[in-house]
Amino acid sequence: MPAVPDKARLRFAPSPTGALHIGGARTALYNWLAARHDGGELVLRIEDTDRERSTQENWDQIIDAMEWLELDWDVGPVSQAGRADRHAEALQQLLGSGHAYRDHATAKEVEAWKAEHGAGRGYRGTPTDDPTAAIRLRVPDEGETIVHDLIRGPVSFPNASYDDFVIARADGSVLYNFAVAVDDAEMGITEVVRGDDHLSNTPKQLLVLEALGFESPRYAHLPLLHGPDGKKLSKRHGAASVQELRDSGYLPAAVRNYLALLGWGADDDTTIMSTEELVRRFRVEDVGKAAAIFDEKKLRWLNGRFMRELPLDEYVEAVARHLGRESDEQLHAACAIAQEKAQTLEEAWPLVRFLFEPPVDDEKAWGKVMKEGTGEVLEAVADALEGVEPFEPEPIEAALAPLLERFDLKPGKLYQPIRVAITGTSISPGIFESLAALGRDRSLERIRAAAGRLAAA
Repeated sequence: MPAVPDKARLRFAPSPTGALHIGGARTALYNWLAARHDGGELVLRIEDTDRERSTQENWDQIIDAMEWLELDWDVGPVSQAGRADRHAEALQQLLGSGHAYRDHATAKEVEAWKAEHGAGRGYRGTPTDDPTAAIRLRVPDEGETIVHDLIRGPVSFPNASYDDFVIARADGSVLYNFAVAVDDAEMGITEVVRGDDHLSNTPKQLLVLEALGFESPRYAHLPLLHGPDGKKLSKRHGAASVQELRDSGYLPAAVRNYLALLGWGADDDTTIMSTEELVRRFRVEDVGKAAAIFDEKKLRWLNGRFMRELPLDEYVEAVARHLGRESDEQLHAACAIAQEKAQTLEEAWPLVRFLFEPPVDDEKAWGKVMKEGTGEVLEAVADALEGVEPFEPEPIEAALAPLLERFDLKPGKLYQPIRVAITGTSISPGIFESLAALGRDRSLERIRAAAGRLAAA
């Protein structure tokens, strides 16, 4: 088992073959939390050896996602493809030491060897007639390779179950498991935290490290995320990208909090945690073995909590950035009445749009609440509001309260028509706060316009 280092050095090593999705974002977060918890370092390594699929656009998306999540790194971003010279040197080292060999055997030679020694014994490559074939690592016939996993405990892999696997192509370009092992060793990585879909790769990487004479890092393989339907999340099934979460109006701090809880949790079951608290409490060893469920409904709820707890000035700035608007006095007043209701930044605009634009034309909302006799009620509302001074929530509520008894109405039957009259929809912040924010003149104009429309119908 590898020794526990004095100072942790972790790495997040995505492939730039697409956007960074939920699973990758959680892996990035766990590596970041583990590094910061131990006062260690985080390396950002872009594993871009797949030259056809690794594009600059995808590279930029990963950087953009990390920056939005506010996950900084200490080294990098390092291009794995840019380390090709060092990979070639390590490859020559193994060829020179006899731990690797060029697969020059013909199909006839392999069959003859198997006939004499038994299938799968001694020579364990793939038959080929190509004299410039791939380079393979010699895998011991006996024994086992043990992955000492921080989450799962020791996991054993019999060496006999592996062929002498390919570590480089005929053109000398190295394969994933070789490049990763060399990079982890030479970058001083002490802990490798990644999804458990990589568990089967780990014995091969350990064999490479052993052949090169390197100490192995400690490994932790995270259970993969599932959706609410129990199926594994993937780019094609329910796994939103970080950019999609940003565009939907989630806060980075809320996303970090929620992702941290997908597989890990504090001993006291605390749900809402600041980033500082996550750093202090997080330990990779405490991650559970079972698959965690990503449920966007729970993320929305948590995001709503974070939004309501923001200081108003910070809330206004966040909404302004999301909407691409100026953080002015009008938006400040709008946010003041929407903060308690919106669960995402994207939800804020529909709630306050009526303060910036004429009422929307929502026929469904209109037809539901604007019944016979409503016009008379709205005229009375306008008359009651005309003399309110100051035009603020409490005086507005006091002025409208007598109308409940006068027309024998429950609050919803009185206030919902007012809401539709001033916003065009059946959903808004509190009605008294909405009227006050809209102001006396515009409120009366819209209420009387709605009453006139009803009278003309």
